[in-house]
Amino acid sequence: MPHEQSTGPTDVSSPLTDHVEAALRQVRDPDADVTVFEAGLVEDIHVTDGRVTIDADLSDFPPGEAESVTATMIRAVSEVPGVERAHVEHVGAAPTLQGREVGIESADRIIAVASAKGGVGKSTIATSLACALAAEGQNVGLFDADIHGPNVPELLSVSGPVHSDENGNPVPVDADGLDVMSVGLMSSSAPLAWRGAMAHDALSELFEETAWNDPETIVLDLPPGTGDIALTTLQETRVDGVVFVTTPFHAAVSDTHRSMQLFEENDVPVLGVVSNMGEFVCDDCGHVHALFDGPDPIDELDVPVLAEIPFDSAMQDSPAPSPDTLPEYSRALARAVSDRFEEIWSIDIPDGAVDIRGLPSDDRYDEVEDGWSDTAPGERFYLVSDRDPTPVRNYLVETSDVSESELEPFEVKRPNPETWLLRTVRP
Repeated sequence: MPHEQSTGPTDVSSPLTDHVEAALRQVRDPDADVTVFEAGLVEDIHVTDGRVTIDADLSDFPPGEAESVTATMIRAVSEVPGVERAHVEHVGAAPTLQGREVGIESADRIIAVASAKGGVGKSTIATSLACALAAEGQNVGLFDADIHGPNVPELLSVSGPVHSDENGNPVPVDADGLDVMSVGLMSSSAPLAWRGAMAHDALSELFEETAWNDPETIVLDLPPGTGDIALTTLQETRVDGVVFVTTPFHAAVSDTHRSMQLFEENDVPVLGVVSNMGEFVCDDCGHVHALFDGPDPIDELDVPVLAEIPFDSAMQDSPAPSPDTLPEYSRALARAVSDRFEEIWSIDIPDGAVDIRGLPSDDRYDEVEDGWSDTAPGERFYLVSDRDPTPVRNYLVETSDVSESELEPFEVKRPNPETWLLRTVRP
């Protein structure tokens, strides 16, 4: 090991500190077959009123081995009489901070994963989706915004510390190439009982200040329901699409429908729904058994079903961004989400269409007038806009001396939140 041998704790010696140190000297480095003290992993021990914090440098270990050593140290110390709580604070080398971009909106696309109720597997689906997208070769970040129940670190078996760049911006933890940010990485396992204003401020800061590693996609794990955190996210963050997770139970689906309306009202496209834990395969007979009786209420949501995932132990394993370890359910979901995203956000603009997106108001009218003048009678006129172009009908009537009834057909469609298409025929 590259570490020098530790000189032991700097705290003033006490009987409890001595007992804690003695317990740690029984914990061995699995690679070097020496104690964690002999390997120089323990930097310091702090003991206050039965609470023990161990400063340990595990930066040379792979994430899985570091977690194993951490758990072993906590278990050894927790068994010491008089210890009420034990925590390992990771110290050591900071991650590479070059080329990072600050703020969640630095991502090319932000896909939220939401649910109307807790316990439907939302965080499991969000984590699996992020891992599957990363396994396809994308640069992916996973933001755990479930501020009162941040489960993503546990699902991925990752822990802090969260380092900062030279400007003090928090840097996500690396999980085998997947950037992960969560309040749970900063809470030192303490319970999170924040009121609305505190949660709002903490989440807003993480949205604005986290330094990501040039992500193509950030998967955003939202808390269940439509409370303050969901509203804060929709008000302060660009969300390019949302995936809803539900069980095929009528009450859960009914609540999901109401939650979907909140996102649609805020111009967030609903990519689709994941039907989770609706059935299982019996190990003994091999038959599929439904967990909910009656017809599937998800059909009433009138959105694509991106995946139907059974109650399966494969989805309970810690996921990793590797195609060799991810279950097919996860990989199929990632493909379905990507295809649906492209369907919504990719638009075939007709040849010769007048495109006024991004133009000042005065220039918009000039472009419409020029395009309308260039359209021969009987030919189709196409307009692409980033605002509702319905009022253009009155403008065309006024500028060309035709009646509204003569502008038929007059069709306005909105294929995604940023684009409207108008089609009509010049009389």
